[in-house]
Amino acid sequence: MYFVTISEMYGTGGEKIARQVAKALGYTFYGEEELFKAADEMGFLSDIEKLGEKSPALLERFFSEKPKIYLDRLQSVIYEVAKKGDAVFFGRGSQLLLHSFDCAFHVFVTGSLEKRVKRVMEEKQVSREVAERVIHRSDHDKRGFIRFAFDEDWLNPNLYDLIPNTDKLSVDSVAKMIADGARSGEIKSCGIDSVTNLKKLSLQRQIESALLESGLMTSHIFFTVENGDLVRIFGMVNSQEQKEKIEILLKKTKDIKRVSNDLLIVNLSMAGL
Repeated sequence: MYFVTISEMYGTGGEKIARQVAKALGYTFYGEEELFKAADEMGFLSDIEKLGEKSPALLERFFSEKPKIYLDRLQSVIYEVAKKGDAVFFGRGSQLLLHSFDCAFHVFVTGSLEKRVKRVMEEKQVSREVAERVIHRSDHDKRGFIRFAFDEDWLNPNLYDLIPNTDKLSVDSVAKMIADGARSGEIKSCGIDSVTNLKKLSLQRQIESALLESGLMTSHIFFTVENGDLVRIFGMVNSQEQKEKIEILLKKTKDIKRVSNDLLIVNLSMAGL
C-alpha cells in the first residue's frame, strides 16, 4: 500500500489538487469530512472537531489536558484509516504522522501571498481585506498546530518530498506531477510490518487519551504495545485501587486483548516523587 500526504498554504488550490491526485491514482481521499466520518465511527467525532488545525488556546493548554486528548484521538484516527490501504491525506499533520514510512510521498503546495489573495478573492467572492485576513489566520493556525502537535516548523522543507508552486503551475499540472511522483519506483510499498506498526501507533494514542481523560495518567506511568494486542503497563502508582482502575480501563479499550499489569504500588509522596 501507499500514502500521499498533501499540505498547503491556503489559497494555493491544495485541496483540489489532492482530490485530483486521489482520483488519478485510484486512492481513497481523506480530507476533513472523511476524517470526521472515521472519527465518528471510532466515537471520537466531538474531540476531532474541537481540535481542527489550530493550536489550543494558551490558557486551555496550561490548565487542561483536553488538547492532548484531542490530539491523541486525531492521530489515532489517521493511523487507523491508513491501515486500510492506499490513501491521499489532506493536511491534519499527516506529513509528520506518516513521515517514517517509505511508502509515503509528502507534498507541500505553496505560492506567493499576492497570488493566494487573488485566488481567494475570486473563489470566495470576498474583498482583498477579507482574503488577506483569512490567509494570515490560516497560516498562523497551521503553524501553531504543527508546533504544538509535533514541535516542528510547518515550513521546514525537509518534511516534504515535493514543493510545487501554483503561481505558475496549474492545478492539473501539479496534480499530474504528484501522481507521477507517487508512482515512481523510489516510493516503496508498505509491507505487513508497516500495517502492524500503524495498528500499534493507533492503539498507543487511544491508550494515552483514555488515561488522560480518566485522570489516571501521571509522569510515573508508562506503557508499551507488544505483539499486536498485548499492552504492558508499568511504573509506579499510589494504591492497589489505582492499579486496578488502570487495568480495567485498558481492558475496555478496543483491540486490547491482554494486559500485563506490572505497576508497582509505592507511596509517591514519601518517595519524594
